[in-house]
Amino acid sequence: MNQLTLEIPDETLLALHGTPEDVGSRLLLAAAAKLHEMGELSSGAAACLAGIPRVVFLAKLADFGVDTFRLNEAELLRETRLA
Repeated sequence: MNQLTLEIPDETLLALHGTPEDVGSRLLLAAAAKLHEMGELSSGAAACLAGIPRVVFLAKLADFGVDTFRLNEAELLRETRLA
C-alpha cells in the first residue's frame, strides 16, 4: 500500500473541529465520494480508499449529496420491468 502525506493548515484543523487522524479520515471519505461521483472509482474501489466496507460507503454517499445509483430513464425502465 502506498502512503501520501498532506500538509493541513492549523486553521483547517480548528475549523473542522477534529484531530489530524479524524480529519484525515474525513478527507479520505470526501475524496472517495467525489471520485466515485465523477466516475473515476467504482464504489468498491472508493470504499477501499476510504477504508470502510462498501455497504457503509454507499450509505454515506447521501451525506455528500451523491446518488447511490445512477440510472438513466431507459435503464430505470429496464430495471423496474425486471423487478
